[in-house]
Parts: sequence; C-alpha cells; structure tokens
Amino acid sequence: MSEVPDQWPPHEPPHELQTAPLFPLPRVFLFPGTLVPLHIFEPRYRQMVEDLLDRDGRLVIGPIRAGHEPESGGEPPVYSISGLGEIVQHNRMPDGRFLITVAGLARVRIQEVESDRLYRQARYEPIQEVAPTAALAPDLAERLRRAILLRSESYVDLPPDLPPGPLADVLMQSLELPVSRAQEVYAEPSVERRARMVLAEHDARSN
Repeated sequence: MSEVPDQWPPHEPPHELQTAPLFPLPRVFLFPGTLVPLHIFEPRYRQMVEDLLDRDGRLVIGPIRAGHEPESGGEPPVYSISGLGEIVQHNRMPDGRFLITVAGLARVRIQEVESDRLYRQARYEPIQEVAPTAALAPDLAERLRRAILLRSESYVDLPPDLPPGPLADVLMQSLELPVSRAQEVYAEPSVERRARMVLAEHDARSN
C-alpha cells in the first residue's frame, strides 16, 4: 500500500489546459483539500488506475447530472464544473480491484475529448476563485464556523485561520443538498456568493 505524502496536496494545481481521465460518479463532489476513498472494480476504471499509477496520478471526478444516476454503468452526462484530484494512496487487491484515496486539488471546467482507452477523458482548466474582501472575510468565516458547529453531532477540529472558501465547502458537505443545487453551489467561483448560498441553505434547514 502506498503512503499519503507528508506534503499534501502533493502538487500545486495546474494553471494550463491539460487532459486527464474522467471518472463519473453519482453525488460525489471532489472538494479541494479533501480526501476521498474509492473502490475501483469496473474493468475500464481498473485500466484507468493502472495508467494513472504510471503517470502523475491525476483524474477528473465528474458529478453525474441529476436524473442520470441510473446510467452510471454506461456513459452518463456529467457537469462541466468538476473536481481535479490526484491518487495519493492505493492498494491493489489480488483480484485486480483497487482501493484508492484521491486528494482534491481544484475545481475545474471540463470538456470531454475522444479517448483511445476503455475510460473517458476530458480536457480541463482550473477555475479561478474570487476571494472575499479582507474586510468581509472574518465575518463570513465566523458565520460559517458557527453553522458548521451547529450541524455537527461530534467535535469538529476547525483550524482558527481557515478561510471562508474551505469553510463554505465543509458546510456544504454537511447539508445533503439535491444534486442540481449542490452543483450550483459547488460551481460558484465567488467565495462570498458561495458562502452566502450555503448559509442560506443552512438557515432554511434550521427553522
């Protein structure tokens, strides 16, 4: 089994257009700075992991569009704003399956391209986030922090200097939003707007 590196994420997200395997998954949004464990068993995705272990290990996890989840065994449509990740841990099983851990690196805009492999591929470009103003950020961060703690059934260790962007992502993950709404929030490049969207969803579920 490989080890998760001490320096994580292991590499800086890219700043130019590149191509990577596309892994469609239902209701999976890969957030920057998170770790997602995955069980790889389909032949096409076993091939994908084999290929990635010989390269940089990067793949795009594309959330399957709402209503197309039953098509996951085929080629379901995915949202154009997806998550770029990198395999940081893998365990090859005797029967050819893999247990992998993917580190979220960035939100990316994707366009599917032709593939000569069993799996699909997409060209991706990182989404540039718009940070809130220095005057607004502390209040947003505090409101997000309070909402996260209110929704948590157990202790959550939130670093005191965690900025609004990651805090909004943590809160979103606790809300279990419908897929279409989750994608709308996930795809929002303005951290301020994204934070206000998740806070509004939190307030609506708290009344």
